[in-house]
Amino acid sequence: MILTALRTARLALCLFAPVSLLATSRSEAGDLNAGRAKALMCQACHGVDGLSKVPDAPNIAGQTEPYIVAQLQAFKSGARKNEAMSVVAQPLSDQDIEDLAAYFSAIEIAVVKIPGR
Repeated sequence: MILTALRTARLALCLFAPVSLLATSRSEAGDLNAGRAKALMCQACHGVDGLSKVPDAPNIAGQTEPYIVAQLQAFKSGARKNEAMSVVAQPLSDQDIEDLAAYFSAIEIAVVKIPGR
């Protein structure tokens, strides 16, 4: 019983500690409000809430700012290829990318069910 409790506690630490550490290290490069306004163009696929609305689009809510910035820059430069995203990312300025990253990374997500439990 104690061993099971320790495993559960260790699993919880592995699942939640990295998220809280990332959340506290969020940079202030982007503007959340500007990002929310710009996110309206993302809603058809990713939703304003960052949760995918179509099967081929990933959930982006709660991703880290550096990850979102890197992916948008890769789509814009052509280093990463996706027909829809390449078109959408082209007109984005560096500030637009920072704002979108700030907005989507600030959306809080929660694990409500762990498989097998």
